[in-house]
Amino acid sequence: MSGDARTVVPSPSERTPAPEDAAPTRVTIPSLGVDSALLPLGLNEDGTVEVPPAEQGMTAGWYTGGPAPGERGPAVIIGHNDTRFGKAVFHDLRKLRKGADITVRNSADKTVHFTVTSTETVSKKTFPTRKVYGATNSRALRLITCDGAFDAQGHPVDNLIVYAELTTPNG
Repeated sequence: MSGDARTVVPSPSERTPAPEDAAPTRVTIPSLGVDSALLPLGLNEDGTVEVPPAEQGMTAGWYTGGPAPGERGPAVIIGHNDTRFGKAVFHDLRKLRKGADITVRNSADKTVHFTVTSTETVSKKTFPTRKVYGATNSRALRLITCDGAFDAQGHPVDNLIVYAELTTPNG
């Protein structure tokens, strides 16, 4: 994921930030061998979502302006596919299939499981911001990475979005 992969998110009145004590600390995708700590990600000055630094390509990040995984609404975790340093945390995300398990642990050492419901590749120019970040009554998780061909500057032109729903909360 490169700098142009960021999207402008809905206004604060359209999203519910997570409580401080529910901050996610780790994401695991057993079928892909992904086991990553989570960095907190906020917004850049231009209103776009931060991405993890390229130097930390094997670490995913959680968008702190939305709900925590397991809370009502769409929690969003962002990770690189590749960086200038090589393969990154979400390199194999395109291999994830419907029904796959995603686990997120929080700072209170509670774990929640999500089941993948679908994946979608979209042009960065037509990123479905409301579908990804907008309000929902479900307890949802979105994973986002770059995908597709490269533009003239060497940046991927698409994003891969994984949609998942809460399966079971665990303690």
